[in-house]
Amino acid sequence: MSAPPRPPHGASAAPSAQPRKRRGRIPAPRVFIPALIIILVMTLVPFVTSVIVPQIWSGDVAESVETGLANTIETTMQGVVSGLGPWMVVAVAGFVLFSLVMGLSRFGDIKLGQDDDKPEFSLLSWFAMLFAAGMGIGLVFWGAAEPLEYFTSPRPGVNGERLDGAAEGYNHWVEGDIAGVAEQAMNQTFLHWGFHAWAIYAVIGLALAYAIHRKGRPVSIRWTLEPLLGDRVKGWIGDVIDVIAIVGTVFGVATSLGLGVSQIAAGLNHLGLIPSWGFDEDGSVGSIALILVIVVVSGIALISVVSGVGKGIKWLSNVNLGMAAIFLIAMLLLGPTLWLLRTLVESIGDYLGAVVPLTFHTAAYTGEEGFSFQRWWTVFYWGWWISWAPFVGVFIARISKGRTVRQFIGGVLLVPTVMSFVWFTVMGAGAIYEAWEDGGEGRLWSTETAGTVGEQPEAVLFNYIDVLAGGGTALAAGLAIVATVMVAIFFITSSDSGSLVIDMIASGGELDPPKWSRAMWAGLEGLVAILLLVAGGLTLLRDAAILTSVPVMIVMLAMCVALWKALNGEHQVLVEAERRHRREELERRVAARMETHVEKQVDETLDEQFPDRFREELATVTVRMAAEHEPGASPSTPGEAGAAFTLPEAPKRRSWRRRRD
Repeated sequence: MSAPPRPPHGASAAPSAQPRKRRGRIPAPRVFIPALIIILVMTLVPFVTSVIVPQIWSGDVAESVETGLANTIETTMQGVVSGLGPWMVVAVAGFVLFSLVMGLSRFGDIKLGQDDDKPEFSLLSWFAMLFAAGMGIGLVFWGAAEPLEYFTSPRPGVNGERLDGAAEGYNHWVEGDIAGVAEQAMNQTFLHWGFHAWAIYAVIGLALAYAIHRKGRPVSIRWTLEPLLGDRVKGWIGDVIDVIAIVGTVFGVATSLGLGVSQIAAGLNHLGLIPSWGFDEDGSVGSIALILVIVVVSGIALISVVSGVGKGIKWLSNVNLGMAAIFLIAMLLLGPTLWLLRTLVESIGDYLGAVVPLTFHTAAYTGEEGFSFQRWWTVFYWGWWISWAPFVGVFIARISKGRTVRQFIGGVLLVPTVMSFVWFTVMGAGAIYEAWEDGGEGRLWSTETAGTVGEQPEAVLFNYIDVLAGGGTALAAGLAIVATVMVAIFFITSSDSGSLVIDMIASGGELDPPKWSRAMWAGLEGLVAILLLVAGGLTLLRDAAILTSVPVMIVMLAMCVALWKALNGEHQVLVEAERRHRREELERRVAARMETHVEKQVDETLDEQFPDRFREELATVTVRMAAEHEPGASPSTPGEAGAAFTLPEAPKRRSWRRRRD
């Protein structure tokens, strides 16, 4: 894939810029070093206080340190969710509106590239790559678990209540309007994985595509704010912007890797491949097993980074997409196929009807339970998407050269959203159907080790496979292996691609950053996932994604203003150019019509003012003068001379044109 010329850090793009590289040199130390320090501090502090301190000191000292950190994190999260949660909801709604305005307004015809640039990829290939960006660990991890969680533990305020005191089966089964609860479960899932998520990606992707392809800027977040900040993006303000993007992306990728390793471990456990020492006393997969899985899979990703097997990773990604398609079709055919297809159509309609109130829902009337739900689900998702946005934004920006703004917004918002709806309907609505028909047997998650689906989400998919394919059969084992391998490949490709994007930003927009630094970022992503999982599990990973997303959100809001200013300015230039062209065309047509009219009027005037007698006299004088200058010539009669005499019309036209010019 071709890319715009790469200028040195802090300079405008120049076509001939080819900076020389020195081995071991940090291309942009003002970005690289602060980002690295912030990430290490945010990772090591909870790990040291939660794991190392209890090993060194015992008793009250260790307990007070650990309790103090836990209270600090909890207080911070309470403040962020209660104070900034509503603003985050409004910001995400603003991103959706901004994306729609960009695609539907007069800006939609502006090309992301030079005016004569053609799209680098065919429409079908572009759609396939957008689908690849939409697929990932999250869809596989939450595909069956999230809708089932909303069904068995309804969002506070939904017309259904959890039953208390049920010791067997589904101890959080619902009573009341069960069909309504199922619809709300799908609506809530579509909210988190639909237009809102991809509007976040579209904002940063569009801003990057405009800066990279239209303006020829490096692949760096700072340049998206150039229309707003001007040359200040080359200084410390630009460095801060890039540092914010790097920190947010690292923790966003680490969150995905944490989910992925939990899913891989659940798959290995389901297949009986984890030895007894890999479990904790409560029967769940222990930290040692999780660490080993992260080390192994991160090691594979690290090898791909160091060896530079880019084509191999691309081939692996394409194979994984094929596996995902086969897996999806198999689950559709094994489940209640016709019911799932009807549910897909109905769920899309329900979602479109409920999307506005769901968008602005902040749990204001549901007390502490509603606040907790908002923190664990909606605010977490918005924070995760925002922190993950620089990574996805760079990817979709680089593959969209030559597209118009309208094509970009339409493709980014529609293609991945539709595929997400299909995936969650097949997996999630199918799990709801089985839970509805289950009769309280609790086959989709173990009620002995988890009170709710949300406490054991990684196991739901494999249990659902057993329900459809029959536990212990070769088909069930094969589908479980496919699901585990899919997550592992998504882990590898996410780590590989994420480290490349982070390293490009940390290197000042270098399209081919040094391998050593890229390998360092890949290893750091795995290390962050390990340390946070050990220190606080998925809860700490979620909190880290939310906290690091706040400054990224502020940058994205400024990005919207900058992009609007840039596109509006360019549109004004196009309008002025169009007006100038129309004015010149009007002048040309008027001049042509005036020329024809004036010539006709002159001819008619001459015919009226110069009668035939004057013409004969003028002809006689002309013949006589000619005879005087040519002594041997015999004079003609005035009639003959008059017949041969014509007024010089052509010279008059030429002289009139000269005066007009």
